[in-house]
Amino acid sequence: MTTQTDFRPIQSSTDVSGIERVTRDSGFFSEEEIAIARELAEAALSQGDASGYLVLLALQANQIIGFSCFGPIPATLGSYDVYWIVVDPSLQRQGIGKALLAQSESIAKQHGARRMYIDTASREQYVPTHRFYERAGYERAAFLPDFYSPGDGKLIFARALA
Repeated sequence: MTTQTDFRPIQSSTDVSGIERVTRDSGFFSEEEIAIARELAEAALSQGDASGYLVLLALQANQIIGFSCFGPIPATLGSYDVYWIVVDPSLQRQGIGKALLAQSESIAKQHGARRMYIDTASREQYVPTHRFYERAGYERAAFLPDFYSPGDGKLIFARALA
């Protein structure tokens, strides 16, 4: 039996704690990165759209199992960044990330988005993430060598929204 996944925007400080937990549990992010995810979630919660961050939660049985954080890129006309997309590792490869990304794109389009961009690390650990973005219709738009650290460049994926 498949558990139903529900999606909704961030609503409470409990949601912020859930975002922090799922980000930590992913095993992909440093403490500094986890703190940034929390900071963006807090900004979205306290300031709403004025923060520049939209946060969408994926829940099963009222527990946060994933989230996306995205928003308009300042000084652009309809360009949006996906800052975070994280799914509990025990629930990956079940379509939750794909649904989060699709719903994030839909919400961004309602806000006037024309293109979505995703920045990610180039290190080996992220190869499955790169494939996920490519399967979702994103193309590699740029590579910045040694961006995050020596040997760990930045990959930028992009997709035009219809």
